[in-house]
Amino acid sequence: MQAASDPARPAAPSAGVLRWHAPARGLRGLLSGQRLRAWWLRRLPPQDQTDLQHGNLYLLPTRAGWMLALTLLLILLGSINYQLNLGYLLTFLLAGSAAAGVWVGHRNLVGLSLSLHPGEPVFAGQSAAIEIQLRNPSRRARYAVGLQWLDHPHASRSAPSAGVLAGAGGPTASDVWADVDPQDQHTVHLAYPTQRRGRHSLPALRVQTVFPLGTFKVWHWWRPAAQLWVYPAPEVPAPPLPLGLHADDGPAQRQAGSRHSDEAQDVRPYRRGDPLKWVLWKKAARLAGSAQPQWLSRDFGLPSAAELWLDASRCGLADEEARRARLCAWVLQAEAQGLRYGLRLPGLEIAPDHGPAQRRRCLEALAWR
Repeated sequence: MQAASDPARPAAPSAGVLRWHAPARGLRGLLSGQRLRAWWLRRLPPQDQTDLQHGNLYLLPTRAGWMLALTLLLILLGSINYQLNLGYLLTFLLAGSAAAGVWVGHRNLVGLSLSLHPGEPVFAGQSAAIEIQLRNPSRRARYAVGLQWLDHPHASRSAPSAGVLAGAGGPTASDVWADVDPQDQHTVHLAYPTQRRGRHSLPALRVQTVFPLGTFKVWHWWRPAAQLWVYPAPEVPAPPLPLGLHADDGPAQRQAGSRHSDEAQDVRPYRRGDPLKWVLWKKAARLAGSAQPQWLSRDFGLPSAAELWLDASRCGLADEEARRARLCAWVLQAEAQGLRYGLRLPGLEIAPDHGPAQRRRCLEALAWR
């Protein structure tokens, strides 16, 4: 005896329905343009300089252009039905203006040359200011030239507003619009937000314009070759530097042969990273009401040639990203205090040194490995 079917439970789809929906989803994904665009971008050679020519510019009507076409069609049908000569005149005048706008917009980009400079490395969570130069060798000005990341989540797809024209968005804008004078060049800064440490390739860019009427968009896809270094975000607030074997965290050691006196030899202004037990609290309290209050710390006569080892295995933290954040903060502190410091990571050891080159080596090792 068969059990009665539950009317509240939907029937399971048959095998034929499943076979039908699988290619339908793939067709929708292809028609959506995402796969087609990814395939097209893979064909583009990575380069930090691009020239806009007739062969690499594309043109399509904007949403306003489609609405104008629909409006002109309705006006034309009404003019035919009611024999309105002024309706014919208005229809063909607007259609001719839109057709002329196609030629003007295409000519607005042809001949431009663009070059990209990745800029300085940043820490995770910061926005990198990517510098882009637009060069106009012709004798005519170029108006409303826009640059936009293709994969930026907040990228605007609309026409430029008055607030972002001529690069007014600055280095914090995810899309910028600029005017370029005849036989001149213009520099804009495009913000690229970062989240993860490492060496990242920049996403593709879209160079576009909707000049002059906003009814057609002319664009060019550009795949930069430059890469951007993103360092780990330093721990805030960071613990003091491990200046000896008996430091509280104990992850690093001084080089053998360096000496550390247990008695203070002098006082000096407080430096970021000094242990609180070094601070002269009585003097700090007396100076609290002065015009320029300043903390003072005991100076234990640390030799200037002292070498500090920053060791990931003795960092005192279990999480890998937390260890890198602490080591990054210690590298910045050691460099600010003029110490010679080295870095030990699994499979890598950087000899003690100091200076901008040592700082860059250590931060790149923390970002990459």
